[in-house]
Amino acid sequence: MSGWTNWAGTASADPRRVHAPHSVAELAEVVAGAAAEGRRVRARGSGHSFTPIAVTDSDALDLSGWTGIASVDADAGLVTVRSGTTLHHLNAELDALGLAMTNLGDIDAQTIAGAVSTGTHGTGARFGGISTQIARLELVLADGSVVTCSADRKPDLFQAARVGLGALGVISHVTLRCEPAFVLSARERPEPLEQVFEWFDEFAAQNDHFEFFWFPYGKNALVKRNNREPAGTPRKPLRRARQFFDYEIMENAAFGTLCRLGRAVPRLVRPFGRFASTALSAREYSDLSHRVFVSHRRVRFVESEYAIPRETLRDVLGELRALVPRLEHPVAFPVEVRVAAADDIWLSTAHGRDSAYVAIHQFVGMPYHEYFAGFAAIVARVGGRPHWGKMHDLDATALAKLYPRFDDFRRVREEVDPTGVFANPHLDRVLGPVRSG
Repeated sequence: MSGWTNWAGTASADPRRVHAPHSVAELAEVVAGAAAEGRRVRARGSGHSFTPIAVTDSDALDLSGWTGIASVDADAGLVTVRSGTTLHHLNAELDALGLAMTNLGDIDAQTIAGAVSTGTHGTGARFGGISTQIARLELVLADGSVVTCSADRKPDLFQAARVGLGALGVISHVTLRCEPAFVLSARERPEPLEQVFEWFDEFAAQNDHFEFFWFPYGKNALVKRNNREPAGTPRKPLRRARQFFDYEIMENAAFGTLCRLGRAVPRLVRPFGRFASTALSAREYSDLSHRVFVSHRRVRFVESEYAIPRETLRDVLGELRALVPRLEHPVAFPVEVRVAAADDIWLSTAHGRDSAYVAIHQFVGMPYHEYFAGFAAIVARVGGRPHWGKMHDLDATALAKLYPRFDDFRRVREEVDPTGVFANPHLDRVLGPVRSG
């Protein structure tokens, strides 16, 4: 069967052909053959984008057989990984080598190619997203040629492809700058929401990786402070019984039950939200970095996230707090707030500015359009940039005003894919159609 649906159920596809290459040569052959016959090609990741970015009714590339670390330059800290490798498996392989990625998001199901192509990020005022850790990319272009790009070799293609939406070619290898494995200490606890808002800038500056979750209708936020420990620091992970209770029982089973009850009886959502805010518990532990960065989430949701100038966060959150009580339909999921350092990647949501990320969610099957539209209107007033893998309604005309190098990206796209081999309706909306395609 070729039918495909993403994790959240927000996008589906039934392509005519599904290819499963196991080498760069096979990958290039598929792309060149499709291009010669006027067909379009989209690569699938693991389906964790909420948008239809991977959708095609023509040729789909399943890269689940193209995985693993291809080479390691231990002296330089460079690791080259095949593009279909999930972050989960990459973290395990790096750990076996005594290495780690500098920063990660809180989900590790994405493929490395999907993560970098959509601008996946973690949190940390001094750290960038995953794409800032890329030293080199290898891509298969629309004519089937294989090219390597870096800051020194084909720099424009490199700047575009580090967050490329799959619009420039199929990534075959990603070379990452890694570092020796390190231990993160984690302090997680509920704190009064007003206090978190007031001291957000200080908290973000004082901690390596800072974020918080605000439960609508509650007075507390769950605050997470993760900090790097000196080399050689022993780990003090949570006991297995505590891990099972906190993550499996409370954060997945119990929370999922509350969401399902709220979906069935919407008037229960507000008291459930107040209860969740008061039921938060504190925990402190330390472990290898990827085990602290990543959370295991099985409760499904839909999500919209925008990057905003960090100095506008308090105003945005104030407006969002005022919006939620006015909504016709209640909100079952918390709001997540993170930070990132400015970078120079053309389509990075943190391009040219220190950023705060505000992510809103709703449990699957519950109404969300009014909530997401109201949030989009709030962040639009401060130049909010939507996450490329999450839900939004902006088109190329609107997005071009948010990215100083947007036209440069489209120029490179025209050069490497002049006939739109890698285009699909979603890319036509957010980037505009390939003019010669």
